[in-house]
Amino acid sequence: MGNKIKMIGIGDDGAAGLPSLYEGWIQESEVLVGGERHLAFFPQYAGEKIVIKGGLADLAKQLQAESRRTVILASGDPLFYGIGGYLAGKVELDIYPAHSSVQLAFARMGESWHDALLTSVHGKSIKGLAQRIDGKAKIALLTDDKNNPSVIARYLLDFGMTEYKAFLAENLGGADERTGWYELGELAEAEFSPLNVLILKRVKASPSWPLGIADSEFAQRKPDKGLITKREIRVLSLAAMQLRETSTVWDIGTCTGSMAIEAARIARQGDVYAIEKNEGDLANCVENARKFRTDLTTRLGRAPDGLDAFADPDAVFIGGSGGELRELLHICCTRLKEGGRIVVNAATIETMGKAMSAFEDEGFKTDITLAQLSRSKPILDLTRFDALNPIFLITAWKQPEILTEEESSND
Repeated sequence: MGNKIKMIGIGDDGAAGLPSLYEGWIQESEVLVGGERHLAFFPQYAGEKIVIKGGLADLAKQLQAESRRTVILASGDPLFYGIGGYLAGKVELDIYPAHSSVQLAFARMGESWHDALLTSVHGKSIKGLAQRIDGKAKIALLTDDKNNPSVIARYLLDFGMTEYKAFLAENLGGADERTGWYELGELAEAEFSPLNVLILKRVKASPSWPLGIADSEFAQRKPDKGLITKREIRVLSLAAMQLRETSTVWDIGTCTGSMAIEAARIARQGDVYAIEKNEGDLANCVENARKFRTDLTTRLGRAPDGLDAFADPDAVFIGGSGGELRELLHICCTRLKEGGRIVVNAATIETMGKAMSAFEDEGFKTDITLAQLSRSKPILDLTRFDALNPIFLITAWKQPEILTEEESSND
């Protein structure tokens, strides 16, 4: 069979589900690599067995130096959330996939899956799942012991996603295979095999909130309303931040969470961090986040304290600084990723001046928009306009380094 390593996908039915050709390759090999469950399918194997445990870096090094005939066993399709994706870039492989667990689950369900969102919480945090899947018609989820179907069901119920019904497929291909439909409430209280695939199907319409959610939709501090980034300013600020689907975002002085929530609905595959010094406002932010199905990381505190717990940002929005603007901007400028943006909303000329001075000291370029907006308001059978507070919208980004002629020639 030569010395090129073969990676063979295998199902829960073990050797019985393999073509005779594949089984022959396994028996002819000198080294068989796989998880304990996979290796147990071949108790009579005569060669050396290597159990995959922990990280794959050491295994990759071992395989790179291996000259014996070697076969690696992997679950289903090794390139679908499997070890094949990691090892293929480091070891020369011939890959022979079996049916993936998701493919088998949809087959048992009897529905097409080309239009489904495929995602995983296996070995990952469930954080942010709400905005990733919200509104999708079909979602296939790979689970694990920590993020099991019951935990996922309770998580979805916490965000009000009651329009989904669940199809669960356990031990696919095995003698104890089990499949069935569940309401989320049923799923939340049951126990299941650790080998499962969870499919969520939307059975009624999901709520929809286009960009620029009305201010009145957000829970706000009572009786003192108005501590919210107004919709028009919010949309302008989001545009200035140049968010992408995978952006990591900081919202400093989040208050109701309106900016963080709208950012999370754009950066669905990213992470959004929000910090607020007022406990009541932060409670409103958390309530609003659940309503709008955005799973934010929130923190009670006065920035810049607490920012060290946040991942480095692609975009920062500052709606309030608590008087520590220069120190705050220094940290934001230092932590900002390459190509990122910082957007500051300033209600006074003095705050604008401090921000501009700080950005200049940090070597950042800036652009300022003065937003003077008014909203129509009926008066009897007529219409007049109420002016919103003018806002200086400051956008800052790091200037690219300009090499000297000597530095350029050295490159």
